[in-house]
Amino acid sequence: MTDRFEKLGLDYERDSTIDANALDVEWLKQSELMRSYAKYAAYTQKELDMAKERLNTGKAEIEMKIRQNPKAYGLEKVTDAAVQSAVLLQDEYQKFSRLYINARYENDIANAVVRAIDQKKTALENLVKLLGAAYFAGPRIPRNLSVEWLKEQERRNQNKKIRMSKQRTKTRKRDE
Repeated sequence: MTDRFEKLGLDYERDSTIDANALDVEWLKQSELMRSYAKYAAYTQKELDMAKERLNTGKAEIEMKIRQNPKAYGLEKVTDAAVQSAVLLQDEYQKFSRLYINARYENDIANAVVRAIDQKKTALENLVKLLGAAYFAGPRIPRNLSVEWLKEQERRNQNKKIRMSKQRTKTRKRDE
């Protein structure tokens, strides 16, 4: 996934998998996962909208420059088609275009992840139905949900500490 996912502590591979032996914990995590990924998708939509605005503004500014001094851009006649072609050839426009394409890609990925997390919800619902129908029947000792949830939170805290130490190491290397 992208660096932004990692910076936010989101791990699509981990978050989209289901531990069939801990459906209760998976259900407890589900709403939090959906909220986190939906929020990230909204953020990427905002970034996409801003990139599109920068692209349109940049294009308009370049167009105005070309119309003010067409000879500097190799134009003999100032027609709409000629100006549009000259705009597309400008490095500044291509930079804005790449930023827009990257923002659209990030948004597409974020929306795909939200759909995957929603699919996980459907899978969890179906697994719970199977469990209720004694599909996984066998002798078992009841689990203590409070203990399992605390273990999950402790695992996350440990992962945050690891991520923070990795970031500090990257920062130190960059500073050196």
